[in-house]
Amino acid sequence: MKSIKIGPHSLKNRAVLAPMSGVSDLPFRRLAARFGAGMVVSEMVASESFVKGDAETQMRAEAQDGGLHVVQLAGREARWMGEAAKVIAGLGADIIDINMGCPAKKVTSGYSGSALMRDLDHALTLIEATVEAVDVPVTLKMRLGWDDTSINAPELARRAEAAGVQLITVHGRTRCQFYKGTADWNAIAAVKSEISVPLIANGDCTGIESADAMLAASGADAVMIGRGAYGRPWLPGLVGHYLETGEILSAPQGNALGELVVEHYEAILGLYGVLPGVRIARKHLGWYLDTSIEQGGLDMPAGLKKTMMTSNQPDEVVRIAADWFSSCNTRTAA
Repeated sequence: MKSIKIGPHSLKNRAVLAPMSGVSDLPFRRLAARFGAGMVVSEMVASESFVKGDAETQMRAEAQDGGLHVVQLAGREARWMGEAAKVIAGLGADIIDINMGCPAKKVTSGYSGSALMRDLDHALTLIEATVEAVDVPVTLKMRLGWDDTSINAPELARRAEAAGVQLITVHGRTRCQFYKGTADWNAIAAVKSEISVPLIANGDCTGIESADAMLAASGADAVMIGRGAYGRPWLPGLVGHYLETGEILSAPQGNALGELVVEHYEAILGLYGVLPGVRIARKHLGWYLDTSIEQGGLDMPAGLKKTMMTSNQPDEVVRIAADWFSSCNTRTAA
């Protein structure tokens, strides 16, 4: 099957891990890359904060030591987008992705993310500044539009390609839908007809069956997996392997799952520090529990779950997680 090219780079396969604030951090991206995701994308990096040296923002742009180093930038001013892109490319990023899809109020109220789809002329100034600032490929992620009365993704995609963007990702919802309802994969097809660069479809891809359906409906070249990867960092890799080979691999289970959860937990603590890390890791532990139940495992006893999800003692959490997840035998892969 023909590989997807972004400038000089080829994707490993056709399943990509989405950029997700508070989720696709360095530990999560490392795991997804190791399991074979076609590409992983950093959390959204605020361009102005990055250039001004905010430590937390700069941490989001670190490479995951596996696969392409893709950093997603957000902003509302061309100056900061260009400067941030230049610095990030100088630090070794392979690809710069521009965020025009985030629906969060704290982002759109600052006229960033999907709010930019309300003014395509201004949006193009950010794209042009980013493309002109770097020699590495620039990509763009967007939604269908701001609301149902302003579906302008095809126009933005066409203009972005003309400005030098080398890949487009479209989430099949408007900003005003946030994550409600279902993604409209058929609407993404209208973007495909306007561009010649590769197109990635995003929204509600949760496994092999939905990946097949998403590609068929959208005509996209690849799928992007976001919330479907919660508690399943292996999912993009398994889906990507299936799309390339037709083979369905098994998800980690038993000792392999227990070791994975503990590795992820300890990596979070190593990145953020023990006290912040313990709190940040809880959502991931909860998602791993949800996944094990969905895939045929038993729910953790309430008392044990409460201890694991509230304890500030890493050794105690590791002991519980290792014992429980190592005993889980899941039935399905993806």
